[in-house]
Amino acid sequence: MCSAQNHDHAGRRRYRSAARAILLTTVAAALLAGCARRDSITVGSVPDDYRTNHPITVAEQEEKIDLPVGTSDHAMSQVQRVALNGYMAHYDPSAGAPITILYPTGTANAAAASLVAADIARHINRAGVSGGRVHAMPYEAGSPEASPPIRLSYRRMKASTGPCGRWPDDLLKTTENKHYANFGCAYQNNLAAQIANPADLLGPRAPGDIDAENRGDALDEYKNREVSRSFRQTSEVNY
Repeated sequence: MCSAQNHDHAGRRRYRSAARAILLTTVAAALLAGCARRDSITVGSVPDDYRTNHPITVAEQEEKIDLPVGTSDHAMSQVQRVALNGYMAHYDPSAGAPITILYPTGTANAAAASLVAADIARHINRAGVSGGRVHAMPYEAGSPEASPPIRLSYRRMKASTGPCGRWPDDLLKTTENKHYANFGCAYQNNLAAQIANPADLLGPRAPGDIDAENRGDALDEYKNREVSRSFRQTSEVNY
């Protein structure tokens, strides 16, 4: 009889021990899960990258240039021609964007500006842009004593980011260890200005045709290259 009771007590002790172990395991798992959640919150509070704060976007924007015109000009000067050629270097003829030439009227240089604007239109036509895409029109400049410039404009796809100079908070407010609002803005603007083809930001280009002749020349040069004299002398000494 005593043996049966002892066996029953031992079974209950084993049951309580197993239940206690399961409870401790459950509590430990809950604590670990709580730590993981706290860690995720901590990681989530790390400040955003400057590329997130000042992203480079690709969108259609207006490309403009102002060309000063003197009162005695009759055609484009060399300075104007160089500036115009640099400006038109970004123009994509396949896109067919219209080019607007605005010249002042009612000003001291109005007559000269009209002649220079016509010369600019002819220069653009000779560069391969059809006359139907070039539109010259006058604009009111205001003061008759002024000598305002001729403005050219067309729209094209450009890579850019937002304007810099935002200081919404004190620069010394660093308790949250975050970047200040203007951090990285100048770098992003400079990088966007250096991108020749904004389409490169949208995705990789398709592979082009291989220049077989150039590849053959490179392989021949690699196979037939001469060992430098210093290397030959080193080899002779070693052997």
